[in-house]
Amino acid sequence: MKQITQNSTCVGYTRVSTSQQGRSGLGLDAQRETIARFAEREGIEVLDWFTEVETGKGADALDRRPQLAAALQAAQRVKCPIIVAKLDRLSRDVHFISGMMSQRVPFIVAELGLDTDPFLLHLYAALAEKERALISERTKAALARKRDAGAILGNRTNLREAQLAGAAANKAAAARFASNVLPIIRHIQAQGVTSNRAIASALAARGVRAARGGKWTAVQVGNLLSRG
Repeated sequence: MKQITQNSTCVGYTRVSTSQQGRSGLGLDAQRETIARFAEREGIEVLDWFTEVETGKGADALDRRPQLAAALQAAQRVKCPIIVAKLDRLSRDVHFISGMMSQRVPFIVAELGLDTDPFLLHLYAALAEKERALISERTKAALARKRDAGAILGNRTNLREAQLAGAAANKAAAARFASNVLPIIRHIQAQGVTSNRAIASALAARGVRAARGGKWTAVQVGNLLSRG
C-alpha cells in the first residue's frame, strides 16, 4: 500500500443504498464526518468527495457505480488514495475488493486505520462474505425445520398485517432515501442551481439514481424538497 505522509491528499468516497443504510449504521453524513475526522487526525487533505446512492441490485458491479469510477479517475489523476469510512462502503464482495485493488489506487478504511495491509482488507472482506453465507444457510435451515414440523409459512390469515408492515417498510425506505439525497440536493442548491428541473439534471450528472432507478424529474425533486 502507498505510504501516506503528513499533509498528504486523498479522495473521499461515501455510499449508501436504501436497503443497506439501516444495516450499516452509517448514513452519508455520518460517513463523511468519520472520513473528515480521520483525515484531520492524520494530516490528510480531502481534495474531493464522491457520493453514491444506490437503489437496485447488482450494486457491486463497477459499471453500476459511476461515482466510484469517477473517484478512481480523480485519485489516479493526482496519485492519491481513496478513503472510505468502512470497508463495506466500498463493497461487501471479496471479488469486488480484489478488483478494486488491481486498479493501482490505494484504499484506506478509516475504521481500520492508516497502516492496514491490503492483504488484511481482502481477509476482512472474505470473513464478512463467509458470515453472510452462514447467516443465509442458518435462516434457510430454520425455515425448513418449521415447515417439516407442520408450520404454515406465509400464513394468509396474517395478510393484512403483512400489508401494513410492507407499507410501513416502504414509507421508512422512502424516508431513508430522502435523508440520503437531500444533503446532495442542498449542496447543488448552494452552487446556484435552483429550479427543480435543473436539480434533476444535476443529480443525473452526478450518477445519483432516482428512488426506483429511473430518470430524475422535476416532480420527484419537488417531492423530496417538500420532505426537507
